[in-house]
Amino acid sequence: MEIEIGIGKSGRRAYGFDDIAIVPSRRTRDPDDVDISWEIDAFKLELPLMASAMDGVVSVRTAIEVGRHGGLGVLNLEGLQTRYEDTDSVLAEIAELSPDKATARMQEVYAEPVKEELIYKRIREIKDAGVEACASLTPQKVESFHKIALEAELDILVIQGTVVSAEHVSTRTEPLNLKRFISTYDIPVIVGGCASYSTALHLMRTGAVGVLVGVGPGAACTTRGVLGVGVPQATAIADASGARIRHLDETGRYCHVIADGGMRTGGDIAKAIACGADAVMIGSPLAAAEEAPGHGYHWGMATFHPTLPRGARVQTRTIGTLEEILVGPAHENDGRLNLFGGLRTSLATCGYANIKEFQKAEVMVAPSLQTEGKALQRSQGLGMGA
Repeated sequence: MEIEIGIGKSGRRAYGFDDIAIVPSRRTRDPDDVDISWEIDAFKLELPLMASAMDGVVSVRTAIEVGRHGGLGVLNLEGLQTRYEDTDSVLAEIAELSPDKATARMQEVYAEPVKEELIYKRIREIKDAGVEACASLTPQKVESFHKIALEAELDILVIQGTVVSAEHVSTRTEPLNLKRFISTYDIPVIVGGCASYSTALHLMRTGAVGVLVGVGPGAACTTRGVLGVGVPQATAIADASGARIRHLDETGRYCHVIADGGMRTGGDIAKAIACGADAVMIGSPLAAAEEAPGHGYHWGMATFHPTLPRGARVQTRTIGTLEEILVGPAHENDGRLNLFGGLRTSLATCGYANIKEFQKAEVMVAPSLQTEGKALQRSQGLGMGA
């Protein structure tokens, strides 16, 4: 049902994760009997996780560690890892910048050209460690760098931007033809972001194995403020999952929906899956790991745009190791540790055996979910009131 915004304009009501709750079913399960693994193309992963392609989150080292814990780390092939041989000193400098100097200095740092030899080297370093190599390029750079990525035996390519469409129009450059490119590319391709039924469906029709859903929900992203563009994640994911059903009916091919951004806790991840996601892409929760390359800071892929930055360098408190954040054990009570233990327990509590079943869980609009009965937590800044 659309709501009248004014004469001549109406719009749908949309919901974010804080607006909804998952409803338990009549059955419960033992968490050890729950399967949260994820299969995409020929790859089976123990965790339905992609670590965001952001320089404060994924380095070669963290991509390897995420892979060893059963997830998929996405390396930004246009980031610091492929611009500088010695990234540690650059990352340390960014962490020391004052807030008023950070964006301008990062624009200078990222002006260093991407080097093909470093693209090859970084992918090989991940591959040689024995985990799947996944990396991202923007649509504008795919033609320039996809061949060297193929030579390095990249396993999965992510074509990623603030918003990616199957019908980009330009009078100045020849846009990437996603459908033609994916049909001739030798490895699976994930594309995104998107935030609507129609855009998700068009991206699925390009032949992508997965679409990223999310425009502006990330902790470091300022797209919604700079451009006024975005859709709250619960609604965006549900719309994309509807597109997935239609695409499956049309073609017989299943395209994965990957919730990208806006998730802080295990409960948020559970809600993303319950709304229809097959997996999640997270950044800021992993930037709080001891191993994170950002030294306690996190920034998005558009933070350093030379003319219109759409991100901020935000500080994340280091709360534990990468292992503790992903699979525990947790020693805090706010849901930011043991994220996938939280997902597993949510499935078990609601009686679902796997991700596919959990996508069918009942959800309801619940504006009081975060506040009902939590007066003491809120007044003391504890638990859900933190």
